[in-house]
Amino acid sequence: MERRNFLKQGAFTAAAAASAKLSAAATPTNSIARRPLGKTGEHLSMIGFGGVVVMNEDTGHSRNIVAEAVDRGVNYFDVAPSYGNAQERLGPALAPYRKNCFLACKTEGRTKHESRKQLEESLRQLKTDHVDLYQFHALTKMTDLDEVMRPGGAMETMEAAKKEGKIRYIGFSVHSAETALAAMDRYNFDTVLFPVNFVLFSQANFGPQILKRAQEKGMGILALKAMAKTVWPADQKKSHPEPKCWYQPAAFPDEASLGLRWTLGHPVTAALPPGEERYFRLAMDVAQHYKPLEQHEERALLTRATGVEPIFHLGNDV
Repeated sequence: MERRNFLKQGAFTAAAAASAKLSAAATPTNSIARRPLGKTGEHLSMIGFGGVVVMNEDTGHSRNIVAEAVDRGVNYFDVAPSYGNAQERLGPALAPYRKNCFLACKTEGRTKHESRKQLEESLRQLKTDHVDLYQFHALTKMTDLDEVMRPGGAMETMEAAKKEGKIRYIGFSVHSAETALAAMDRYNFDTVLFPVNFVLFSQANFGPQILKRAQEKGMGILALKAMAKTVWPADQKKSHPEPKCWYQPAAFPDEASLGLRWTLGHPVTAALPPGEERYFRLAMDVAQHYKPLEQHEERALLTRATGVEPIFHLGNDV
């Protein structure tokens, strides 16, 4: 990233830090602070519970980790049909707290028929009559965006389901800056879920342009990959020590904590940590005692990012 752009981004960080201090001041110190979600009027915990955390876990453990998260102040839960049996595990575990939680789900369906089928199945597995936020999952290519927006596309399901009361807000997740910008130009989405990460911003200039456009539109900004670092080495892609992370996370615990604090220092509502439980627990610890990065901490973190291979690049459909 050019120095002038990085300094500009630093201004975003400072402004968000001031906002975070205000929101945290109004929240008990033992509870994770909440931030506004764009123009929706909702307030979400600054750390979200990614459904992958309970994927492949037994029902008892799933109930326990969900209960602990709620007790520590988490009210934002996010899941998708592609996360193995996560919906099946999350639904019953979340049921006792559902009325006080914000539940986000996704669809990979690109047509009206496919997305409607996924929505109804998600509602069944999640033991609920509605989801608060329904998102197009991974609008990676422009062809994905074109397909959901055309007649007979999945947007028709979204708008119909909103009228039916089965969803409340419409958003999308994305790993392509180009597609994200195009999507925001073509529809008045409520939220965007995308990577906000120290390596991606500093080494690939990936993310600042999405953040800027979303702010201009008053959208809710949800962050992925805050604790990510780089790609796995070729000899570890199929066998590595973090089975719920397709990317190599930042070093546990110090670098991961700094990376998360860096992300939370930007104007985001919430960050979704990796699905590995120890990273999720670390994220809750960081959020409960959140402090914006000091300048020397940010310099040290960005020094560690220098020359690191980012997990995404501008102009790549991945």
